[in-house]
Order: sequence, then C-alpha cells, then structure tokens
Amino acid sequence: MKKILVMAALAICSFANAQKGTILVGGNIGYSSEKTEYQFSEEKTNTFSFSPKVGYQFNDNWTVGGEFTVSSSTDDNGTREIKDNGFKLGAFVRYSVPLSQTFSVFADMGAGFQNAKSKVYGPGNAFAKSKADGMYVGVTPALFINMKKGFGLNFSIGGLGYETLSYDNNGPDVNKFYFNFGQTFNIGISKNF
Repeated sequence: MKKILVMAALAICSFANAQKGTILVGGNIGYSSEKTEYQFSEEKTNTFSFSPKVGYQFNDNWTVGGEFTVSSSTDDNGTREIKDNGFKLGAFVRYSVPLSQTFSVFADMGAGFQNAKSKVYGPGNAFAKSKADGMYVGVTPALFINMKKGFGLNFSIGGLGYETLSYDNNGPDVNKFYFNFGQTFNIGISKNF
C-alpha cells in the first residue's frame, strides 16, 4: 500500500509542475530607495533593476534559456551625483525538483557578459565618466509556488557567484566573489506555456 501511495504522490508531483517541451517565461523587478541623514546634509540612493528570462524545458527537471538584466541607480548627496547603469546578457540552466503539487525547489546557474557605465557630476561643471566590461557566473537556489496552471511565484534568499569588471582608460580591474545567503530577498514571477 505504501508503494502505491508513493507512486501516486510522485505522479501527482510530476504533473503539477512544468512538463517536458514547455516554454518558461519569468523574471524579477527590483526597486530600492535609501535616505541617509547627516548633521548638515543628506544622501539619497535609488536603484531599479529588471531581469527577464526565457527558457525551454527539455526534460521534466531541466530548463535551459537566456537571461537579461538592466539596472540603474542614482546616488545624490547635494554636492555630487553618481548615475550608474548596468547591463547583463547571458544563459542559464535550471534544475527543478517537485516537492508537492504546490511547491518546487530549483537552482539556476547563469553565466554571461556584463557592462557597467558610471557618470559623476560634481560641484560646478565637474564631470567624470567610466565604462567597464566583464563577465559573471552565479548559482541561485529558489522556491517555486505554483499558483495556477503553471503560473507561480519564485522566492530566493541569495546565492553564490563571481563577477569581473575591467574599466577603460587604465581604470581598475574588479574581481568580486559573493556568498550572500540570507542577505538578500528576491520575489519573481514565472509562467510555463
């Protein structure tokens, strides 16, 4: 009897999640605003990001596809203003494991090219700009909650990754390793067609 129940549960789980041959469309939108007050001044930072992805589920557990991220931030303290724009373009592989009809866990591994541009406006007409190119690779585990007919919410609390940026005009070469589990929180949506 136990074997029949286990087989039935596995069958239900496999049908509740995305099936082989489906298209995954999803992404995240992020916005943050921070204001820091000092004794005689204040600093405001606003950040926006948009990260869509599209993939093909070639197996009940495996999806492969492309990802894209565009981000923008402004940091203003009254005397100088910094405007940063970022761009990422790459590919991802996702491995999903169904836990029930409603829940699945998955891990995305993404890698690709990234670009960053920064403009600094200072007092008077002071102006400086910089540009950098590099690459990124990262792994992000997440939880998928199936809301209805393949449409669902994705939750993640950080990941593991490595990024490089090489700035033009004898600027710095930046290599960044991050392990930020529990330090970030992302909510995204996805739909399997």
